[in-house]
Amino acid sequence: MTEENRYADDRYYYEPAAGHGLPHDPLNAIVGPRPIGWISSLNAEGQRNLAPYSFFNCFNYRPPIIGFSSTGWKDSVANIRATGEFVWNLATRSLAVQMNETSASLPNGEDEFERTGLTPIRGRRVAACRVLESPINFECKLSQLIQLEGADGRKLDSWLVLGEVVAVHIDRTLLEDGIYQTSRAEPVLRAGGPSAYYGISEDQRFDLVRPDAR
Repeated sequence: MTEENRYADDRYYYEPAAGHGLPHDPLNAIVGPRPIGWISSLNAEGQRNLAPYSFFNCFNYRPPIIGFSSTGWKDSVANIRATGEFVWNLATRSLAVQMNETSASLPNGEDEFERTGLTPIRGRRVAACRVLESPINFECKLSQLIQLEGADGRKLDSWLVLGEVVAVHIDRTLLEDGIYQTSRAEPVLRAGGPSAYYGISEDQRFDLVRPDAR
């Protein structure tokens, strides 16, 4: 057996265009665990919306840019295009069940804040509401709204929303000597399959110093 064949036998191989052939798509389990984009917004009439997105991350320091991707033109995307504003709220272990409930498909006009018992509080720099119970909130202004495309240029029914963070709210208990303590907030992260999430604990921490900083 050649080295190439031995390597191939050790790897499950598939080409996404032909399907993965597994019980559940492994892509989002491999790229994980992923932070959750818990996005609150308002439509043009002032109706509130709150929804979680598992394709979310931070993309720039100065100015700070965060973004999430929506499969389909959903209320969050429509609201943000209409108003140019949104808020990201940190999803924590104590809020995980309520965060999950906000993913439900509700009739038009039904308020996820009211459904889940969460407290809306208007932002300082944007009209969209923060989740008061969440220990971290980023108020954001829309910077780009991009329809994703395949390598062949085909337009996809997926939308990347990028926003500049214009205001940050941090629970003071999460700061120690001015340094934010990631694990203290107990963030939850999306993993693979239909239901898996993970938390972060301090005993999983390790530190590495970048070569250029040594």
